[in-house]
Amino acid sequence: MSRIGNNPVAIPEGVTVEIKENIITVKGKLGELTQEFSGVEIKNEDGQILVARPSDSKEHKSKHGLYRSLVDNMMEGVSKGWTKELELVGVGYRASNQGQKLDLALGFSHNIVMNLAPEVKIETISEKGKNPIVKLTSHDKQLVGQVAAKIRSFRKPEPYKGKGVKFVGEQLRRKAGKSA
Repeated sequence: MSRIGNNPVAIPEGVTVEIKENIITVKGKLGELTQEFSGVEIKNEDGQILVARPSDSKEHKSKHGLYRSLVDNMMEGVSKGWTKELELVGVGYRASNQGQKLDLALGFSHNIVMNLAPEVKIETISEKGKNPIVKLTSHDKQLVGQVAAKIRSFRKPEPYKGKGVKFVGEQLRRKAGKSA
């Protein structure tokens, strides 16, 4: 029994939902998102979205909670937005941006220049004595997570000193070095 799939999704103020055949479109003040779905029925009933499965087969059960979560993330995205923050830990690690171009200095011989999708807003924060922070904001949770994971993959945090690109608030598993 899916507990997540049975919960209704409330439609926030200023958000419009349109369901045609097997595509749901959500429009809000921050943007518009569409999601294709199959194996479930999505209904808009008095200010709530209900996700129902036609049978108790394994495929329908697995998609029930998935599509409910995706629709909920779409609602929150177009009304409030999603934010991911990355912290650059290491001597000489820097981040700057010009428009949608992110320039990272991560200890390699050349800087890494990354062009970001127009849906993702980027902000770099560099304060003296603190690690640089890259802040990504968008209405699409999947896109923000994918871009953040790509940036993190350039220099993953290492287990001894913790140098690298990590999410703000991420707990790293540290190892003890050689003991003399």
